Amino acid sequence: MTRGIMYGCNGKMGQTITRLIEEENDVEIVAGIDVADQGKNSYPVYTNMEECQVEAKRLRKKRQQDLINGIEPIMDLQHQEYLTFSKAAVLMGCTRQYIYKLVANGKLKASRLSSRMAFVRKADIEKMFEGNPYKRVIPASKSKPSKKAKAEKPTQNQEPTKGKEENEVLDYYSGEEVMSIYKVKKSWLYTSAKRNQIPMCRIAGKNYYSKRHIDEFFGTAVDFNSITEWVTADDVEEAFSMSKSALRAYTYRHKIPTKREYGRTYYSKEHLEELRRTDLMSNDSYYTTEHVQQLYGLTSANICHIVRVHHISKVKVGVKNLLLKTDVERAMAERAAKGL
Repeated sequence: MTRGIMYGCNGKMGQTITRLIEEENDVEIVAGIDVADQGKNSYPVYTNMEECQVEAKRLRKKRQQDLINGIEPIMDLQHQEYLTFSKAAVLMGCTRQYIYKLVANGKLKASRLSSRMAFVRKADIEKMFEGNPYKRVIPASKSKPSKKAKAEKPTQNQEPTKGKEENEVLDYYSGEEVMSIYKVKKSWLYTSAKRNQIPMCRIAGKNYYSKRHIDEFFGTAVDFNSITEWVTADDVEEAFSMSKSALRAYTYRHKIPTKREYGRTYYSKEHLEELRRTDLMSNDSYYTTEHVQQLYGLTSANICHIVRVHHISKVKVGVKNLLLKTDVERAMAERAAKGL
């Protein structure tokens, strides 16, 4: 943090610089020098440098005295073996209510001498800290175990599994990496991670998200660099006659790779075409239902009945059914032979 003093802070240029500096996080104006304090600034204004130095000395002495006042109670407790709950809170730097909570949970031993007097030994406080070394907490998946898993009990020769190997998170994305790779905003990432229970941890003021869960959420089971063509939901609706809600369900069910850039979702065109089999639409070996209706003058109900009775092979592409041409001609020949 860079701290400075502004000369001529009440002038037009001084006010402009003050507004610019207030928007920065690593620069701060601690005082200003001008002929008069017009009350325009959030920092104190002095008429000359000598007044500013006197005020700086006064504030420095005040900070030193505050530090001494904060340390003295702790120094007085260094030679006391038995502490009240209030003094134990001062020694540990926490609230008295938290000391009561530690005692109630059995983590800290205490002795009650009367209805209004209870003490804690300093040795018991040190013992509590020694018995609880720091361990990094790695969040695991919050998925609930199935009823079948709850019903199964380990045998005598089988050790009970804790699910640690399966749920342990080893690789993380930083928030900046997720926003850079998937082109999403910080607020959208935080909300989506919370809504979908993506494991995350916070280290040094930064959020880190489980790499495996993020990749599963965005549907990246393949390398993004190998995918060259992407389409939007509108493109899919026009090409495959599929609504946006049906597309989302289809993408989730078949794990089609997706990416999100600047608020828009893109879908892998190659994977969609592979699953939707668009090559069959131009294949001469198949009839569409509409083509059979025009060719033989049948209704949709008639065609469904004929397909079921005569065992005609069909392939579903999008919302359309493709009927094998040879099977259709065979079925129609059989119906013509029967006079139908």
